[in-house]
Amino acid sequence: MVLAPILLGAGFVGYTVNAVGEERAAHQLEVAAGAVRSSVAGLCQQLRTAAQLGAAASAGQRQVVAEALVREGPVTGVRVLASDGSPITHAGRPPLPRWADCDAPAEAVGQERFRALAAAAPLTGPDDPAGGEVWALAHLDQELVERLAAAAGVAVTIRTAGITGLLTTDDTAGSAVAAASSAEPDAVTESADGRWVRRLDPTAGQPLSLVLSTSGSYPPTFYPLLSGLVVLAGLVAVLAAWRLGRSTTRPLTELAHAADRVAEGDLSVRVPVRTTDETGRLAATFNRMTHRMQLYVQALTASRDQLRRHLAVLGDTLSGTHDLERILRVILQSALTTAAGSRGAVLLVDERNHTLTGHATVPIRGAIGEGHAALPVTVPLDQGLLGRVATTGRAQRGRIDADQAPEESVALHPDEPRCRTYVVVPITAPGGVVMPTAPWPVPPGVRGVLALYDRLGGDDFDDSDLVALRTFAGQAGVAVDNVRIHQEAQRLSLTDPLTGLWNYRYLNEAIRKEVERAHRFNHPLALLVLDLDRFKEVNDAYGHPAGDAVLAEFAQRIGGVIREVDLAFRHGGEEFAVMLPETDAPGAAVLARRLGMAVRDQPMVISPRGAEGDDELPISVTVSIGIAVYPDHARTPDGLLEAADDALYAAKAAGRDTFRVAGDPESGEPSTTEPVPAGDPGAIEEEDPAAGGAQPPRQSRGR
Repeated sequence: MVLAPILLGAGFVGYTVNAVGEERAAHQLEVAAGAVRSSVAGLCQQLRTAAQLGAAASAGQRQVVAEALVREGPVTGVRVLASDGSPITHAGRPPLPRWADCDAPAEAVGQERFRALAAAAPLTGPDDPAGGEVWALAHLDQELVERLAAAAGVAVTIRTAGITGLLTTDDTAGSAVAAASSAEPDAVTESADGRWVRRLDPTAGQPLSLVLSTSGSYPPTFYPLLSGLVVLAGLVAVLAAWRLGRSTTRPLTELAHAADRVAEGDLSVRVPVRTTDETGRLAATFNRMTHRMQLYVQALTASRDQLRRHLAVLGDTLSGTHDLERILRVILQSALTTAAGSRGAVLLVDERNHTLTGHATVPIRGAIGEGHAALPVTVPLDQGLLGRVATTGRAQRGRIDADQAPEESVALHPDEPRCRTYVVVPITAPGGVVMPTAPWPVPPGVRGVLALYDRLGGDDFDDSDLVALRTFAGQAGVAVDNVRIHQEAQRLSLTDPLTGLWNYRYLNEAIRKEVERAHRFNHPLALLVLDLDRFKEVNDAYGHPAGDAVLAEFAQRIGGVIREVDLAFRHGGEEFAVMLPETDAPGAAVLARRLGMAVRDQPMVISPRGAEGDDELPISVTVSIGIAVYPDHARTPDGLLEAADDALYAAKAAGRDTFRVAGDPESGEPSTTEPVPAGDPGAIEEEDPAAGGAQPPRQSRGR
């Protein structure tokens, strides 16, 4: 079964190779024959032209022309003969006994041996003898036959050349000529030494008898080598059959052993693929399966490690800062990296406006849709995909196709970004800061939403992405509550709970910062210290709850008079302070007058607890104010506060319900700035204007 196809194939190959070789040789010799005939015909034409030029020349110039023709080539000799054949003159090589006439009929050429190829032209000059001729000759030599062989691309032998021997480019010309002599003209035959031969007999315009020969397409050792290969193939086939009989079960054994190792957790095992049959295909499929499983495990491991790193960065951020925007940016970037999203946003619930407002965004335009808004966005809680996730507290993921039916598409708010794929999870913090109750539309634990759009690669977000995003959303919810608790604690530590103004603790810090800023930019800074007159009588007459109500109302009236850049403090008890950046003494005096009128002109109406029917009581109070300005009255925070206190005492001494400026208790105008005593540790050193420090004073502005 194995040897029969091999033997048949070998016979077919041998026959085919021989036929193809003969056909190729015949085609090559056919092309070569045409090239040789064309070359000889071209040479004859050149000889005719040379003979005509010699015949046309005058008798006196004919020798010169003949010599020029020999020099130019391919003419090797010129002979001028009389009508009886006697030479008149010649040029070039010596005369030869026989010439092959290019214009002689083919049957007249015969098998004579010629020494040259020639063409004649009759003499036409008036002084030339009648019947004279000019012969142009090209000697038949080795150079000529080599030119013919180069034009033909095969070996060329001139049978009708020379006296003894052959002119040829074939090393085995004798065998080739013998084979050609026994063959028909223009027939292709094979010589004894394995060469292909073709004979060209003389024709009109080609008076030479030629033999063309070329080597076979294959070396002489080809057929013995082919026979040896057939024998070797037979031996290999017998050995392969023997091996096949012995190794039929080997791949199945290897496959079973590899499956056992995979079951034990070794995904790096591979089965050798030795064949392409069913067993080999099974082994290749097994290898692809284990390779993909290994890649999946590696991807899951890398994803787990990446998630751990992001959670570590997130934990460090949560423990190291209370900057909510920074925390949310880290959470969003971690979520984008983990779930391979191209863009996303973290939106928090705004309790005042009932909206979702973007706090951390990656504003990349969506893949589809026209006119869609770039992030950040603001979405009402009861509208769009984001609003629905916030109000229901349930995550959503999916795809939006352009050809989707309207009833099947996701209803997006106009301000939401357009996308192809999305995943949105609610940001929750169960048990955290208490949120508003009904009719508040959001569940108590929801703080906002985390949304990712257009997963890289075009795939949909999967369940693993949803699980990872829920983890990040939980971290975001904890961060939101922690930051809010921290901000509330910080606010309570720096504000007065009764009036809502900054407290005494923040006053010391703020006055230090403002004095430094005023010194740096060479601006004035005014400080007002206010004290409600005879406030103890209010407490004694109406009770402390009424006194607290008066203090709260007084704080609101202060806020209604000062600017946004001004700072108001409760100094303690019924004493308050107001800091006015970039304000001089006249400007501070204007504000003091307004504060006095705001308190004096309109009584404070309160509802004291415990009164029958909670009747509202009008209480008239007045305020005394002390004013100090940096740097006119002091150049240190403590000095400025002390100067304002002294001015307040002066206003009290002047009869209350008035104000005084430090340094001049009568007129209320600022006094000349007194120098700071040397060595005062609280003083701020003057800066050299040339060194980029304090600038020359600019004109103060009033209020």
